[in-house]
Amino acid sequence: MSELYIRVAEEENEEPMEIPSEDDGTVLLSSVAAQFPGACGLRYRNPESQCMRGVRLVEGVLHAPESDWGNLVYVVSYPKDNKRKMDEIDAASAVKIKRGFQKTSDLIVLGLPWKTTEQDLKDYFSTFGEVIMVQVKRDAKTGNSKGFGFVRFTDYETQTKVIAQRHMIDGRWCDCKLPNSKACPDEPMRSRKIFVGRCTEDMTTDDLRKYFMQYGEVTDVFIPKPFRAFAFVTFADDQVAQALCGEDLIIKGVSVHISNAEPKHNNSRQMMDRGRFGAVHGHGRSLTLNVGRQNLNSFILESKRTFLPKVKKFPSSFPEIPCSREWDGYEVSDL
Repeated sequence: MSELYIRVAEEENEEPMEIPSEDDGTVLLSSVAAQFPGACGLRYRNPESQCMRGVRLVEGVLHAPESDWGNLVYVVSYPKDNKRKMDEIDAASAVKIKRGFQKTSDLIVLGLPWKTTEQDLKDYFSTFGEVIMVQVKRDAKTGNSKGFGFVRFTDYETQTKVIAQRHMIDGRWCDCKLPNSKACPDEPMRSRKIFVGRCTEDMTTDDLRKYFMQYGEVTDVFIPKPFRAFAFVTFADDQVAQALCGEDLIIKGVSVHISNAEPKHNNSRQMMDRGRFGAVHGHGRSLTLNVGRQNLNSFILESKRTFLPKVKKFPSSFPEIPCSREWDGYEVSDL
């Protein structure tokens, strides 16, 4: 008796694979799972009703519908939890693909001791990975170190790891980061923080940290109290944060949406650009003002009767960014 094969595919429109049946015409679930790990059964589309039907499974043995497998293509069934896990793996792979073409950049090393040489710098950073270039900036006249330098690595992952931590070089703590010039002036600063929407109350900071660590190093997780159905997650690498934005991910069986958490300085600038009244926020002993230049005079007149009973001195020009308590030329007394 010739061996009978049935056609099985992971998805209905994918190319099928032939799976051998047993002598009695049944198919072992283990035979299916050997080719499709995690499979828990088979289903097929009924030619008459066009509905999906499940194949009967008894103690690990799949039985042919109506005693004949026919020429149908059978689709693999997976447990729901396993399917979610596979979707999460696909999302993680998508992030890695997005990051796969990142090139390394020159990093600035701040706070170098005066005695540190380029060889010292290379010896230190070579412990993280292959170094392409090192440079200690020196005064053109005296030749003395200016207290900072540059380093560049071959591997992007090494660069990310170096940026994420502080460095003890020749007995002094130094910081290593991307120079400000690397950010295009026409583009907003990219944030390392993401906004996680649609969170549930049973999600803890540990749950979020553990989940997002599959994408990259997590430096901070914040869930507001009282609970407000969202959270913030900060990565060591801004590329990870940007790659995740727009994704819908499954955490503890719940679909959450990831979006960009805009830096605070951008929000402040937007409020200033509106050119209308902003808000006066008093908290404890501090006061923050957000108003447009055109309405400054009207704002001050109104504020003197309510929020600012003791204004000592007024500025000649309105500053760009609001701050607390002291603001260039004028000082706000304690509330």
